[in-house]
Amino acid sequence: MREVQSFKNALVGVMTATKNERHMKFHLLAAICTILAAFLLKFTAIEWIVLLLTISGMLTLEMINTAIERFVDLVEPNWNEKAGQVKDIAAGACFIYACGSAVIGCILYIPKIIELVL
Repeated sequence: MREVQSFKNALVGVMTATKNERHMKFHLLAAICTILAAFLLKFTAIEWIVLLLTISGMLTLEMINTAIERFVDLVEPNWNEKAGQVKDIAAGACFIYACGSAVIGCILYIPKIIELVL
């Protein structure tokens, strides 16, 4: 029964992040759009694997960033330079992953779009 409760807690965490975090909403919308485009462009199994790993990685990292920000706010409610640096570094990790995801997206989608147009 503990496993069921752990699963429920995890789902509550996903729903909380989705409901309250603007960036999570953006990433979910981007994920839906890229998945729909992948269906239309008839991605191969390997392309799907790369796409889904990229999407799940971004969503996971966004949730970790959110957890870090909330924890820092809990521990240090007043502005503090080191607390700000912790939050900035976590946000920077999301930014780096998002940039890498954009490059992966270009590698996956541009050849398919060119093939479709030609």
